[in-house]
Amino acid sequence: MNIPTNLKYTKDHEWISMDGSIATIGITDFAQSELGDIVYVEVESLDQTLDKDEVFGTVEAVKTVSDLFLPMSGEIIEFNEDLERNPETVNTDPYGKGWMVKIKVSDISQWEELLDSDAYGKLIGA
Repeated sequence: MNIPTNLKYTKDHEWISMDGSIATIGITDFAQSELGDIVYVEVESLDQTLDKDEVFGTVEAVKTVSDLFLPMSGEIIEFNEDLERNPETVNTDPYGKGWMVKIKVSDISQWEELLDSDAYGKLIGA
């Protein structure tokens, strides 16, 4: 199971990276493997400001549909439009080309509340 050490994680299996006040968010390798083949990613919250843990979209796999939860409060400023044509990228490259949204973070202190790679590994039993 791939758990990059430079990212932070949530108990809901989202990952997050920071670049200044802009955060990139996706789902973890564990999450995509549990979901199976991803066929659709929907984000209807573009240009909206959401609180931490609010649903910002859904990911649909052959077996199920799962909500996506925002790891930090902020405004959703970008959706990875490549996922509209190639949702399976989330399966093949969850930490790279399979990212889902970018947000302008409104409360940077929430970064410290997220799980590091060791804590996330323990959560999933890796």
